Amino acid sequence: MAGARTVRGTRDLLPDDTRKMRFIEEAAWQTACRCGYGEMATPIFEFTEVFARTLGDTSDVVTKEMYTFEDRGGDSLTLRPENTAGIVRAFLTNSLAAQLPQRVFYRGPMFRYERPQKGRLRQFHQVGVELLGVADPLADVEVITLAREFLGSIGLADRITLELNTLGDAESRSAYRQRLVDYLQAHRDRLSADSRERLERNPLRILDSKDEGDRAIVADAPVLEDALNEASRAFIAQVRDGLSELEIPHRINPRLVRGLDYYCHTTFEFTTDALGAQGTVLAGGRYDGLVQQMGGPPTPGTGWAAGLERLMMLCGEVATAARPIAMIALGREQCGTALRLARRLRRSGHTVTFGFGSSLGKQMKWANKIGARLAVIVGTEELARAVATVRDMDAGAQEEVSLELLETRLAQSA
Repeated sequence: MAGARTVRGTRDLLPDDTRKMRFIEEAAWQTACRCGYGEMATPIFEFTEVFARTLGDTSDVVTKEMYTFEDRGGDSLTLRPENTAGIVRAFLTNSLAAQLPQRVFYRGPMFRYERPQKGRLRQFHQVGVELLGVADPLADVEVITLAREFLGSIGLADRITLELNTLGDAESRSAYRQRLVDYLQAHRDRLSADSRERLERNPLRILDSKDEGDRAIVADAPVLEDALNEASRAFIAQVRDGLSELEIPHRINPRLVRGLDYYCHTTFEFTTDALGAQGTVLAGGRYDGLVQQMGGPPTPGTGWAAGLERLMMLCGEVATAARPIAMIALGREQCGTALRLARRLRRSGHTVTFGFGSSLGKQMKWANKIGARLAVIVGTEELARAVATVRDMDAGAQEEVSLELLETRLAQSA
């Protein structure tokens, strides 16, 4: 029965999962907030051109992985495969170019039709930041530092490595592109069909190829560093100096590239060896040409995104929710009082779960099952004296407490 199972590449997030996801999301948000970032929420679907135009019509995401559909009005819409394009679209739609810099945090689900594997789903969740309007290398230092602080706050400081590279400016990339094409042309017959097509349109994408034959060819390809001009070398040197000033360790990975033309200068990833082949947990870089490519004014940008599912696999146990108080009514006539007491206690800040049923034995078993720290029992005899029985579920001791003083007594045992 199709209705009794999940769609391939999706999963249900049960309470333990959502508690861990919320912990990671809130850690990212709090870290971003302390750096002056405000949260932006964009729709989970956009006009298809928002992504096709920015991700490139030769990318795997556009050609193979996007969930695209035509709505009843005939518009082509796409579930967002990533959120940088959506943030930039919102930046332009809401005329924010006059209010620079823009520091933005986001979170939410993304969608890609790809082969599900460990830590990678067709519906997945990300947190990310974008810093628009600052061309200074220190902007890259800021977003990398923010990422490092966030990952440290969820206990991953000793399990991650910062890998860094530079894509250079447009002049450097153009020079490198020609060297790369010259090299790849000599191996054209051995390239995969996808890479032969990209050789004509966007050769840098071949560096990201997952095909094993392509990878073997790329291993001996020229490196971008050899094509950098002085301005590009100075830019990455300032980024590295800033990271060193903050004692953030990093290593250069010359094969760390982005194939899209609007990317430039700094590109980076935080990786781990604890997830097997899926080692990247957070990735980002500078994209000074994106806003202009989407029809806006020239506006520098830099940022990163992190996948929550992978981070959840790395995180240890997170603090559980506060142990509740079990509110137990021993009969229908006591339910009204018990409901009012539960509301009073919740308004005082307690977590209270209401029991259903009349048998004290069954309700006490239920209280144990939910991990209650206390049980507040309201029966006919208690109501006649305007008291409730409060039982310590760990010690087994119990006492009668005046209904008027119940909040004060429970606060003492919190």
